[in-house]
Amino acid sequence: MQFCLQGSELEDWLNPLLPKFSQLLKTSNHGKLPLWHTSLKQLPTIEDVTANLNDGVILKSTNYTSEQQSLLRDALEGLHPWRKGPFTFFDTEIDTEWRSDWKWDRLKNHIDPLDNRTVLDVGCGSGYHCWRMAGANAKLVIGLEPMLVYNMQYWAIQQYLNDPRVWVLPLRMEDVPTNLKAFDSIFSMGVLYHRRSPFDHLIELKEALRPGGQLILETLVIDGDDQAVLVPEGRYARMNNVWFLPGVPLLESWLRKLKFKDIQCIDVTETTVQEQRTTPWMTYESLTDNLDHNRSGYTIEGHPAPKRAILIART
Repeated sequence: MQFCLQGSELEDWLNPLLPKFSQLLKTSNHGKLPLWHTSLKQLPTIEDVTANLNDGVILKSTNYTSEQQSLLRDALEGLHPWRKGPFTFFDTEIDTEWRSDWKWDRLKNHIDPLDNRTVLDVGCGSGYHCWRMAGANAKLVIGLEPMLVYNMQYWAIQQYLNDPRVWVLPLRMEDVPTNLKAFDSIFSMGVLYHRRSPFDHLIELKEALRPGGQLILETLVIDGDDQAVLVPEGRYARMNNVWFLPGVPLLESWLRKLKFKDIQCIDVTETTVQEQRTTPWMTYESLTDNLDHNRSGYTIEGHPAPKRAILIART
C-alpha cells in the first residue's frame, strides 16, 4: 500500500520519512513492542472484507470461521488499551473508553463537506475519526499520533481494509514543516490543553492549512468571559499535562488574534461517565475515578469538571 502523494505538497515532506516510520515501528525500545507485533501477526486472514465507515468503523465479511473470530479477538486484546472508537471487527465489538462516535455526531453536520479534501487529524489515536473522515469521502487523511500502541491499532484495521486514503503516522504536530499550507481541513481534538503554548499550536495549525481551509478545534473549556482561563497549578482530573482551559469567548479571541476568520462555536458539551469510561477494552481508571463524588461538577482536585467545546474557523 502506497501513499497517494504524487504531485501534492505532502510528497517532499512524507516520502523521505516512510522508511523511518517502518523502522520505528519495528525497532523502538518500547517494552511492549514485541507483544504488539505478535498481536498483529496473529490476526487471521479473512477474505471478502467490506467496511461501513458512514455509521461507524464497521468491518464485515461472511467468509470467516468461529476459530478465526476467536484468534482475532485474542490478537486485538493484545493491543490494549483501546481508547478511541468504537470499532466492529466482524463479530467482535470493541467498546472503547471514549464514545468517539458521539463527538463525530456533534460536529459532522457543521463542518465543510470533506468530499475530495486532504485532511489532517492531530492526535488521532487509533485513527477512529480518520476512518469516519474517509467515510465522508475525504481524498486523503493523515493522522498524527506519537503513541505507538495506537499506531498498532490502526495497522490492525488496515490489515483488513488496505485503504490508501487513511494513514496514521508516529508524528506530532511539531513535525509538520512550517508554512506547509497543504490541508483543506485540519482537526485538532483533545490536543490544545496539552500544549504549554496554545498560541504556538494554533499557529502551527494555521500554517498547515491552505488559504480558505477550515480548522476544527475541540478542547477543554470552562465557563466564563473573554478573560476566563484556568491554569491548573497541579493536576487536572489526574492529568499532569493540562496547561490552559479557556472560556469559549477567550478561545475565540485567541483565534481572532491569529487572523482566523468565520469563527463559530458549534458545540459545548459536558463530558459524562457514559461518554468516557472504563470498559473491558480499556481497564485502567477513567473519568469517574477523576471526579469528586461528594461535590457534583468538580474534579477530584476541585476544578470544574470536564467540558468540551468545538469551534470551527477558516484561514
